[in-house]
Amino acid sequence: MKQQTAQTRTKRGTPDFQLLILTLLLVGFGLVMVFSSSSSIAIASESFNNDALYFTKKQLMWAMIGLVGMFFAMNIRFNKYKKLYAPFFLFTTALLLVVLVSGAVLNGARSWIRVFGFSLQPAEFAKIAIILYLSALITKKGERFRDFKTGYFPVLFIVGFIAGLIMLQPDFGTCFILVSTCGLVIYAGGANMKHILGSILLVALGGALAFGASALFSSMSPDTPALDSTTTVTAEQNYKIGRIQAFLNPESDINGGSLNLYRSLVAIGDGGITGSGIGQGTMKLHYLPNAYNDFIFSVIGEELGFIGSALFLLIYLYFIWRGIIVSLRCPDPFGTLVGIGIMGLIAIQAFINIGGVTQTIPVTGVTLPFISYGGTSLFVMMVAMGIVLSISRTNNLEAIKEQKTKSVTVQTRTSPALRSRDSIRRVR
Repeated sequence: MKQQTAQTRTKRGTPDFQLLILTLLLVGFGLVMVFSSSSSIAIASESFNNDALYFTKKQLMWAMIGLVGMFFAMNIRFNKYKKLYAPFFLFTTALLLVVLVSGAVLNGARSWIRVFGFSLQPAEFAKIAIILYLSALITKKGERFRDFKTGYFPVLFIVGFIAGLIMLQPDFGTCFILVSTCGLVIYAGGANMKHILGSILLVALGGALAFGASALFSSMSPDTPALDSTTTVTAEQNYKIGRIQAFLNPESDINGGSLNLYRSLVAIGDGGITGSGIGQGTMKLHYLPNAYNDFIFSVIGEELGFIGSALFLLIYLYFIWRGIIVSLRCPDPFGTLVGIGIMGLIAIQAFINIGGVTQTIPVTGVTLPFISYGGTSLFVMMVAMGIVLSISRTNNLEAIKEQKTKSVTVQTRTSPALRSRDSIRRVR
């Protein structure tokens, strides 16, 4: 019985140990930083029951749910996701439609719905759903994917449809991450470069027109003062323009549209080389908005300093690199595309979050994967890593089979010599 169990485990393969440990390490570090960045705010507010652990306990609950989801996804053979992608994609699309009708409005976006007492963000599920959908579709089409009408255009239509639903919320940051990730999967799938470049130009043109129209209608709105040479369009009047102005000059309006970015840079600068120590930062004390969410890297920079921040980024980069290596080793093109899509999603979202709070790019208001406070984001990212770990199990299984094959080959080749040795011994 024990031999059968061992053989069954061998057939399923083992997950990539490094990738598993790194995932758990990032989640654990995220819990520590959520507590450090939120405890002072929570204990001073009756809205949070004057509980210093208010946000930490919620994040821990989602981490435990995510852990169950990750191990569940890890124990499903990744090729079965070829069959599961269609119902999951349809379910996610339905949620995106529901949230437009009855979703809760937060920070100007209708992105949340209540399900069984939990607040969920369907756009987070859409990131994984469309990666699975595109990977399965591209793999199925094969060489036909390079044809525009029968291969590339249907894929482009699906991406545009989901991105459009997210933009209607509106959630520009999530939409940009989703489109960028899809572009990476499409490129890895072997799309024609002419088609990709044409799509990029089309998206850039569409974004410019949408941005211009938004600014025009905002300036013509009766609730907005007429623009003249003395009027400054702040984030309250038009948050898109406000964020770009803050990016270009963080000190232009430190009491308005530039407030978040300006205080973020101050927090990172105050950290210096070694930082103030975990829990010892001051900018999170009602100075830096959303310190436990969008601007949690600013808290990391202040409390851990340059050395701690650099070490964190190196671990994060190694984590992403390890995931990409696991994906490229997969013998199935579907698994390779899914793995690259998931690791690309994490890398792109991390870059946008960190780039925004460090004035590398304009602030878009997205979470730092595994680190920022946010239940839906943490759960989805952990389940996604479960899929990548499932891919790694298949890789390890193939490696075991290859080693067994080589072992059998070596024994077959040396068997005549062994027979000769035995015959010599018998003659003696």
